[in-house]
Amino acid sequence: MLYYITGGERSGKSNYAQNLALELSDSPTYLATSRIWDGNHQKRIDRHIADRDDRWISIEEEKELSKVIKKDSVVVIDCVTLWLTNFFVDTKNDIDLSLELAKTEFEKLTHSKATIIIISNEIGMGVHAATEIGRKFTELQGWMNQHIAKKADEAILMISGIPVKIK
Repeated sequence: MLYYITGGERSGKSNYAQNLALELSDSPTYLATSRIWDGNHQKRIDRHIADRDDRWISIEEEKELSKVIKKDSVVVIDCVTLWLTNFFVDTKNDIDLSLELAKTEFEKLTHSKATIIIISNEIGMGVHAATEIGRKFTELQGWMNQHIAKKADEAILMISGIPVKIK
């Protein structure tokens, strides 16, 4: 089963995903995709970890998500945006190569015998990016979001803390 949860910043995506995971499992896995960029980012990560209780298994993996997912587990992947950022930076902002690499890894995820709850961001609904790199990344994010949503069994759009089922 693949759940896709998307929305804007602070829309309630992570909270919704975590509550769903706890409904589905007594010991879900939280798979963080973020690199630690600086001290402030580390503090944010530490706060997220502290928010989860001892029922959670926490794993960090920047790109090869399928390698750390166990059969029959319930996994929250947080989030597509940071995961794509890792590909985008590593390919020196090559949209096509980043998309190809992310889609290849995502296909591996769809074959894992696990329940996946994947969180993303609708960054294209916000302010138009001021830089060319920002606009390129917004395109990458939009294309990957479409790809994931198309394959998802359920898709939820979070708006102001309210889940709206879109698929």
